[in-house]
Amino acid sequence: MPRAILSVSDKEGLVEFARGLAGLGWELISTGGTAQALRDAGLAVRDVAELTGHPEMMDGRVKTLHPAVHAGILARRDRPEDAAALAAQGYAPIDLVAVNLYRFREAVAAGAAMPKAMEKVDIGGPTMLRAAAKNHRGVVVVVDPADYERVLAALRGGGADEALRAQLAAKVFRHTAEYDRAIAEYFDASSVQLAAEWPETVTLGLRKVQDLRYGENPDQPAAFYALAGGAGGGGLPALRQVQGKELSFNNLMDIDAAAMTVSAWAGEARVACAILKHTTPCGVALGADALEAYERALATDPTSAFGGIVAFNAAVTAPAAESMSTHFLEVIVAPSFESGALEVLARKKNLRLIELAIEPTRPGEPDYRSVRGGVLAQHRLRMDFAEHDWKVVTRREPSEPEWRDLRFAWRVSAAVKSNAIVLARGERTIGIGAGQMSRVDSSRVAVMKAADQGIEIAGAVLASDAFFPFRDGVDAAAAAGARAVIQPGGSVRDEEVIAAADEHDLAMVLTGRRVFRH
Repeated sequence: MPRAILSVSDKEGLVEFARGLAGLGWELISTGGTAQALRDAGLAVRDVAELTGHPEMMDGRVKTLHPAVHAGILARRDRPEDAAALAAQGYAPIDLVAVNLYRFREAVAAGAAMPKAMEKVDIGGPTMLRAAAKNHRGVVVVVDPADYERVLAALRGGGADEALRAQLAAKVFRHTAEYDRAIAEYFDASSVQLAAEWPETVTLGLRKVQDLRYGENPDQPAAFYALAGGAGGGGLPALRQVQGKELSFNNLMDIDAAAMTVSAWAGEARVACAILKHTTPCGVALGADALEAYERALATDPTSAFGGIVAFNAAVTAPAAESMSTHFLEVIVAPSFESGALEVLARKKNLRLIELAIEPTRPGEPDYRSVRGGVLAQHRLRMDFAEHDWKVVTRREPSEPEWRDLRFAWRVSAAVKSNAIVLARGERTIGIGAGQMSRVDSSRVAVMKAADQGIEIAGAVLASDAFFPFRDGVDAAAAAGARAVIQPGGSVRDEEVIAAADEHDLAMVLTGRRVFRH
C-alpha cells in the first residue's frame, strides 16, 4: 500500500486531495491540525507519532525529525541496499509528501516580534520537502495546493511521470529558497548593525504576476514579477485593473512613476494630479478637487499629455472623468473611482483604469535596478521632504506665496528625470525641463514649454533637482521672470551662484538634499 504524509498550514483543498488518495488505496499519515481536519472529514489517518514510535515533543517542535520519516522518504527505489536498510529498522517507504509551511511572512506582516516570529520558522516542513524533492524520482512532492488536482489525475492515470515529478521538485526548491530568503531578510531588517549596511549576499524571491505581450519594444519578451515580501504586500502587484486593455511593460513603468509622483502628497487633503509621459511628469498640480487638479496639470503641456498616464492621490470624481474623457489617455491611476466616474469612463473601453493605494515610501525600502551582469541596490527615494536643513542664502527672503510654490516645485522636481528643472506658480507646474545633458538646457526647455502655452513666467519659482554648477542657470531663470529658486546647493561655485541670485533680486533656498532621478 503506498503511503502519503500530509502536513499543511494551508488547508485549502486538503480534504478533497486526501479523499482522492484514500480512494486510490493510499495510507494517510499526518500530524497535529492536519490530522484532525482529516479525521473531522471522516478519513482514516495514522499519526506520525505512531509511525516513529516517539511522541511529539516541545509543543510540536519535534515530531517529523525522525529516521522513520526521513529514511522512508530518502530511500532510493532502485537500490536494494536501501530497501534492506529500511527493513532492518522496521521502516517502510513514503511515496508522497504534501507539505506547506508555517506562515512566517504573514506573521511578520502582522507585526510579530522576534520570539513570535521565530515560532513561525518551520523546521520539519522544509526538511521533508527538500528530502522528497531530492528523491523526486521515487517520491511525489506537493508544496502548492494548486497542484493537488493534477497530481491526483496523474495517479489515477497510472502514476506521476518523471516530467511532472521534476516540475514539482523544482517548485519545492524555489519555495524553500524564498522561505529562507524571507527569514534572512527579517533578520537583516531587525539588526541595528545591518540597518545602514547591505548584506554580502541578497537573495531575491520573485513571483510571476503575469506574462506581458512584450517589453519596451515588440521584439523584447517580457513578464511582470512581484518581489516577494516587498512593500508590505503593496506596490504594483497590489493594483486592481478596473477596466481597459491588458497592461503593457511600458504602462507598468509609467504607473510606478506616476504613483511615486503623487505620493509626495499622500494623505493630504488637497488633491494632487500628475500627468506623465515616458515616466516623467509633463504636468503636476494641486486642486480643491480632482477636476481642478487635472485641468491645472493639463494646462502645463497638453501636447505632451496626449496618450499620457494620469495619477491622483484621491478618488476620481465624475466631473474629473468627464473632462478626461475628452482627451486621449492610456491609463488613469487613483486610490478609487467614484461610481459616476466609472460610468463616464466606461465609454472609453480601451482606457485602463487602475486602483492603487498611493502610499509614501517606507524608510529603508530597497530599490533594485538591473544592469548588464548585475544589480544595483539603493534605498528608494524618500518623498517626505523635511525642511529642517533648508536655508535661505540670499538677501531677499521668499514671500509666503513663493514659499508655497517652492515647496510644491521641490516635490515635483524629485519625480522629474535629471537634469530636472521645474517652473511653478500657484501650486501648479507651468514648465518642466527634463533629461537634458546640461542644467541650463533644462532651464531653457522649461521656459520654452511655458512660452508654447502662452503662460506668463513672471513671478514663478524654479526648482532644480541638483546644484547649479554655474551661474548661467540662475541667469536664465531670472531672464525668464522667475522670482525664487530652490536647489540642493553643494557646488564649488555656490557663492557665485548665490551672488547671481542677489544680482537679480531672486530669493534662493538651499535644501541640502539632492533628488536625482535617472
